[in-house]
Amino acid sequence: MADPEAERVPVPLVEPINLFDFELLAEQQMAHNEFDYVAGGATDELTLRRTRSAYEHLALRPRVLAGNAAADLSTTVLGQRIEVPFMLAPSGGHKRAHPDAELATARAAAHMGTVMGLTANSSVPIEDVAAETDGPKWFQTYFYRDRELTLEMVKRAEQAGFKAIILTLDAHWPSKRERNIRNKYKRGARANYTPAQEAQAAANSKSMFDSGQSSRGLNDPAASWADIEWLKTATDLPIVCKGIMTGEDASLCAENGVDGLIVSNHGARNLDTTLSTIEVLPEVAAAAGERVEVYLDGGIRRGTDVVKAIALGAKGVFFGRPIFWGLSYGGSDGLIKLMEILRDEVESTMMLTGRGSIEAIDASLVTPMPALA
Repeated sequence: MADPEAERVPVPLVEPINLFDFELLAEQQMAHNEFDYVAGGATDELTLRRTRSAYEHLALRPRVLAGNAAADLSTTVLGQRIEVPFMLAPSGGHKRAHPDAELATARAAAHMGTVMGLTANSSVPIEDVAAETDGPKWFQTYFYRDRELTLEMVKRAEQAGFKAIILTLDAHWPSKRERNIRNKYKRGARANYTPAQEAQAAANSKSMFDSGQSSRGLNDPAASWADIEWLKTATDLPIVCKGIMTGEDASLCAENGVDGLIVSNHGARNLDTTLSTIEVLPEVAAAAGERVEVYLDGGIRRGTDVVKAIALGAKGVFFGRPIFWGLSYGGSDGLIKLMEILRDEVESTMMLTGRGSIEAIDASLVTPMPALA
């Protein structure tokens, strides 16, 4: 009699049921160099690989008979209610995944009732994304060498109705992304810069490591905490600092009146051999205390990841790479499907651990995973 297992033929992956499936489909759909740009990390990609392991080495401690008939996934960020505890991280050039680019992303975020982070390096102008939906949006920019450009970006975001400014602080120098170097990657046009600004960026970018990072030529490596105070005088919008990886910098965020911070290592794309963001989150959250809202970005792939991050001190989480996977699968509808899967996994995790609300998730829910003998 034939062995049934020997006759089994693998079923082609068509309908994704988790975020990893979306990633596999995106690799088949996107141009190779564009997929590598999104997927890759810095140098040996040690931190990139470490990140999944860090989540997997946190164990959940479920409670029973908690009396929850349902789970409420809503929370607030900077005083704004969102329907799920995850948000879309600012990430450049969504057109590499779908022609509708950031317009599709905005529609998906609004559908899910959550925040879209729009980067200055977007494929679509600030104003067009703002006009696409009335969902909550935060705008990400940098301290440029030309402070007038920083001010211009912030004012455009204000006038377009964005609700907060995200300042990326860890992109002041080109990083070595070896996938991009091997692919001889050239970044496409960005909608929010003039040709003169693009030319200046290219002129300032002399490193062999630039590999599609010409925007780094505009960013100011000499920026300091004093620039936070300057920006606070220039805008009334809340300021969120992205790229915080230590308790020391979390304390400085609080001392300088920052409203929020994002624990982020730029998706492990800038500096290799750092800890993962979930590993440094407790330190950062403890230093920030009640003075600054803390969010986490990096490696979110499962609903359990979201819940673990909240347990360790995050108010909510951001994700970046999965945006491209969802868009590649089907534009706004594809990204909505991806987020619905993540939402359902968060809900299941909450119910099965006895947490009926985001507020009920605390540090008692997680513990280090003991090593097996």
